[in-house]
Amino acid sequence: MDNETRIGEDTPLTIEQAIANLQGDDLGLRVYAAWWLGRFRVDVPEAIDELLKALRDEDDRTEAGGYPLRRTAARALGKLGDRRAVAALLQALECADFYVREAAAQSLEMLAEPSCIPQLIRLLKNQVPGALPAPEPPQLAQPFDAILEALGTLGATDAIPLIQPFLDHFIPRIQFAAARAMYQLTPDPQLASQYGDRLVKALDNDDLQLRRAVLADLGAIGYLPAADAISQTLAENSLKLIALKGLLEKQLMHATPPNLSEGAVKVMTLMDGLL
Repeated sequence: MDNETRIGEDTPLTIEQAIANLQGDDLGLRVYAAWWLGRFRVDVPEAIDELLKALRDEDDRTEAGGYPLRRTAARALGKLGDRRAVAALLQALECADFYVREAAAQSLEMLAEPSCIPQLIRLLKNQVPGALPAPEPPQLAQPFDAILEALGTLGATDAIPLIQPFLDHFIPRIQFAAARAMYQLTPDPQLASQYGDRLVKALDNDDLQLRRAVLADLGAIGYLPAADAISQTLAENSLKLIALKGLLEKQLMHATPPNLSEGAVKVMTLMDGLL
């Protein structure tokens, strides 16, 4: 690699510096380097090797027993998309740190790795010995929203009976994650639509953070009937555009270029109105 290889306009790092920092002793620099490599999708062998080592780090510990460097490395590995990370991320699902488990589940979802489904189901059942809960209230036993989203994306239909109770969870964002997964896993389109409609109704929530979460869920499932509601949601246009992009991508999957479906044209028109 060129010694002056740089990525990102306002970052002071080069790829070489980031990798060197990740190998160093300064824990703050190591965490930042792991984040930076993931943020700028630095998919080079040296970066993957060092992130895999960071996923086993024992030096960076919080008072509550967490592993900040492991968390960041797990997230970065999912963004980089290298299949070499699968085995390490599967192992990370067993980590005591709540947020390492969360990051590992999210990254395995990004990697579309179905072999993690049995372990995700164990997490959903809270059957992982030594797993610590979230350190802050309400101290959830597991990162249920990340687990539910991964199961939905990975097509884990066997998990449907385990997912259904989470539709009534006391935390709304977990309810939404369950609705998202049920939409993805329900084979009957008419039955599935009830879960999509449930998410659309949730866009009227008074909590901006929850509206943002629902936008992400609707974009992930590409639910076309949500298009108008997404465009009118009281949230940032940037997030609405990301959600609509998810709907558009779903429509384009079923289109034969250069022809576009009515749904695709509608979504593109709504996106134009937000630009």
